[in-house]
Amino acid sequence: MSAGTYTPRPGAAPLPRMIAAQAALETRMLLRNGEQLLLTVIIPALLLVLFSAVDVVDTGAGEPVDFLTPGILALAVMSTAFTGQAIATGFERRYGVLKRLGASPLPRWALMAAKTLAVLVTEVFQVVLLTVIAFALGWSPQGGPLPVLLLLVLGTAAFSGLGLLMAGTLKAEATLAAANLVFLLLLVGGGVVVPLDKFPEAAQSVLGLLPIAALSDGLRDILQHGAATPWGDLGILAVWAVLGLGAAARFFRWE
Repeated sequence: MSAGTYTPRPGAAPLPRMIAAQAALETRMLLRNGEQLLLTVIIPALLLVLFSAVDVVDTGAGEPVDFLTPGILALAVMSTAFTGQAIATGFERRYGVLKRLGASPLPRWALMAAKTLAVLVTEVFQVVLLTVIAFALGWSPQGGPLPVLLLLVLGTAAFSGLGLLMAGTLKAEATLAAANLVFLLLLVGGGVVVPLDKFPEAAQSVLGLLPIAALSDGLRDILQHGAATPWGDLGILAVWAVLGLGAAARFFRWE
């Protein structure tokens, strides 16, 4: 046995390994947070069942579940990637968790990537659960899976960037209030349960540029109407993703 067998090798781990380890940790923390799971899993499922069973809003011709399911899938993405992540990260920052991470070799952009990957893992469970509930309610989806996957991934990136930007620049209490307020406003005005054509024409043009509207409309075009890839909606989500993640990586503060 040579003398150097147990010689320490100080230094940072390879960047992909650091991101994977941080993403695994973020996923475990996310799944253990009962209040966050209530927001991200239970509320979208209850809304899907409620609005499918009770004639509260005019969803147009056809079964209500065919209109509602794409919007609820979009809402689930927003609740996990934006609202839940913004609140959790804001309080991690307040309690000094992120300050300690800031002293590690993990760059800010790598933390953003790890948190976004953790959100994607959680969304797999959400989508499976909501799909099972929707089928039980009589959902008849159309279209192919690839455009749906592209929309969900870009939507996750867009909302994750915006949530991390909010959590990394505002105080935890302000993030908690703002994230919940935005969630409620976009639930009503983002085309999730109320069609955008129910709003005035001037408002429609503005609301249609929101990431939740692009995601819900794109999913609805495919899953309800069997349309081809909605490049316009994908473009809107891509712009939000680049702006949100770029701004978060630039302005995010560890403390």
